[in-house]
Amino acid sequence: ADDERRYQTVFARVPGAVAAPTAALHFDESVLTALEARGVQRANVTLHVGAGTFAPMKTERIEEHVMHHERYAIPPQTIQAIADCRARDGRVVAVGTTTVRTLESWARSGETQGDTNIFITPGFQFRVIDVLVTNFHLPKSTLMMLVSAFAGYEPVMALYHHAVEQGYRFFSYGDAMLLERSAQIK
Repeated sequence: ADDERRYQTVFARVPGAVAAPTAALHFDESVLTALEARGVQRANVTLHVGAGTFAPMKTERIEEHVMHHERYAIPPQTIQAIADCRARDGRVVAVGTTTVRTLESWARSGETQGDTNIFITPGFQFRVIDVLVTNFHLPKSTLMMLVSAFAGYEPVMALYHHAVEQGYRFFSYGDAMLLERSAQIK
């Protein structure tokens, strides 16, 4: 019963997801107000999270995995906010892997709305995202591959080792981490 209240983000506007984008669960109105007071500009995207987001990989070889499709939309204001951020040499921060998948899908397709089945794995060249707020994900998940692609496999494994040692919480109601894009893959 608590999930109806707890498993909802302050960003939610459009019905359609089967799950919350869990990194956003770390934000509430007071956090958003504090970020705004520090000059952080916020922009929104919509990605209707599907059940496949949390499914473990079932193939031995990464290239054999078929990613699930999810519907996304990026408003013109968000595209302008990204351009403005770049113009002032700012960094684009994604809250959650769903935001990463949405913006990187747009960067490749040029489409501001549609379906995406983008599968981000090590070696991926990021075009939009510089910093990522995300939860600690489960092993053998596509989400673990995305964060490894973003921050580098060894740094991510070191973070996870620390998280396990310190008893951090994993998955949907877990703790969050702030990752910068790996210098070797910028």
